[in-house]
Amino acid sequence: MAMLSFERKYRVRGGTLIGGDLFDFWVGPFYVGFFGVTTIFFSFVGIALIAWGAALGPTWNPWQISIDPPDVKYGLSLAPLQEGGLWQLITIAAIGAFVSWALREVEICRKLGIGLHVPFAFGMAIFAYVSLVVIRPVMLGAWGHGFPYGIITHLDWVSNTGYQYLNFHYNPAHMIAVSFFFTTTLALALHGSLVLSAVNPPKGETVKTPEHENTFFRDTIGYSIGTLGIHRLGLFLALSAGFWSAVCMIISGPFWTLGWPEWWDWWLKLPIWS
Repeated sequence: MAMLSFERKYRVRGGTLIGGDLFDFWVGPFYVGFFGVTTIFFSFVGIALIAWGAALGPTWNPWQISIDPPDVKYGLSLAPLQEGGLWQLITIAAIGAFVSWALREVEICRKLGIGLHVPFAFGMAIFAYVSLVVIRPVMLGAWGHGFPYGIITHLDWVSNTGYQYLNFHYNPAHMIAVSFFFTTTLALALHGSLVLSAVNPPKGETVKTPEHENTFFRDTIGYSIGTLGIHRLGLFLALSAGFWSAVCMIISGPFWTLGWPEWWDWWLKLPIWS
C-alpha cells in the first residue's frame, strides 16, 4: 500500500526529453513515453526482419538460424538485403531500441528525482554492443567484421576471432575485463549473501541491522566498505567489466594484428633480463 500511495505523487506530467505530453502516460505499471513508443517500434521492426531472414534461410531451427553480416568485399557500403543488408537494418533497429530504452530510463529517473546511474550503466552495455557491430567494423573498413545474429554462428564467431589472434587470453584488455567480471560475481555473491543472512533470520529472531553486516566483514577481512560503498563498488566493477570487454575487441585488429602472445615480447626485452 505504501507503493500505491507513492504512485499518486510520482505519476505526474513532466520530465520528458522530447514530445512533451504526447506519450506521457502509463499502461498498468509501465511508463510509456515517447521513447517507449520508439523502443516498441524498433523492436518490432528488428524482430520482423529477423523472422524475414529466417524465412529466407534453410531452417527454422532456432539454434541454427543466422543473419550474417555482409561480405568484407562490400566494405562500409550498403549490401543487398539477402547478402548482408538485413544484418545492417537489424543492427540499426537494435541500436535504436537500446538507445530508446536508455532514454526512457532517463525520463523515469527525472520523474522520480533520482540520479541517472541506471541509464548510464545500461549505456555501457550499449557501448559494448556498438563496439562490436559499428566501431570495430568501421575501424577495420568493412561491416563484415561484425558478428552474425545467430546462436551457434555467434559462438563460432567468438571462437574464430579468438584463434585469429592465436590465444585471446593473452590480450591484456581481455585479462582486465575477465578479472572485473569475476570480481563482479564475487562482490554480488558476497553482498547478496550478507543481506539475506541479516534480513532473513531464523523463525523467532529479529532482523539484523547494517551494524551486524559491517561487523561481519570487519571480523572477516578487517574492513567493511559499508552499505553505500558496496553499491558504488558494484557499479564500478560492473561498468569496468563492460568497458574493458569493449576495449579488448576494439584494439584487436585496428591496433594489433599479430598474435596476442607476441605482444608480451616487450617484457622479455626489458634491460633487466640482460
